Amino acid sequence: MPTPRILRAFAVTCFSLALSQPVAAQDKEFTLQASPDLIDSGLVKFLVPRFSMKTGVRVTVVPLEAEDPTSAQLAAGGDQLALARDGNDYLLTLPEGDPDAARFGDWLLGEVGQRTIASFTPQSGAAFEAVANRPPPKAELDMSVDVSKGIELSLLHCGRCHVIGPQNRMNDIGSTPSFGVLRNLSDWERRFETFYVLNPHPSFTQIAEVTPAFDPERPSPIVPVELTLEDLEEILAYVARMDPADLGAPIRHQ
Repeated sequence: MPTPRILRAFAVTCFSLALSQPVAAQDKEFTLQASPDLIDSGLVKFLVPRFSMKTGVRVTVVPLEAEDPTSAQLAAGGDQLALARDGNDYLLTLPEGDPDAARFGDWLLGEVGQRTIASFTPQSGAAFEAVANRPPPKAELDMSVDVSKGIELSLLHCGRCHVIGPQNRMNDIGSTPSFGVLRNLSDWERRFETFYVLNPHPSFTQIAEVTPAFDPERPSPIVPVELTLEDLEEILAYVARMDPADLGAPIRHQ
């Protein structure tokens, strides 16, 4: 039978544990400042309980009026794209050093949170889109950029085999695609950026400070193509501003 001393020690331990529980629960919380329109739509009220139920983290939601660096924000401006509606993007900004807010960010921008956004049906207005993984739009090209050096380099180094434009329309090798045809490919930029590792280019191409020197026992079969990374950037700037060749039906490639 337990002695009174043991019972007293057990009671003190239980009391201490009971006191510690609310403190631990209170630690798992953060404040989310949300755009009033997101709150009014019902989306935030839809999201927050689902996150809290899964994680045990309490979220206090307040309308975003003045930004508080100690709170998370879900608004039209911010750091990480999270959702969109009617062409308007909403971004998530997280405070530094807050693990509970960071956990919310992981959830909202992850598969479960994005699926939860997509499943919400507002009582009025357009549906929300889960767009955390949407690639950022490419910057518009400045068509006033001088690409004359890119044209010159393309003709000098690539015009031996490829049609670059009207300037060498009759001087190519028939089996090689023109720059206009290559420009039609969805991955044209990658192909141009890495052309020196794509056959047959490695056997006769040298990019300064990038490609290894030719093996003396296996020299280039033709006069080498020698470029710098800056030269390649000039060529890319030119190709980016080219009009793709009109091929009629969509091009197919492997």
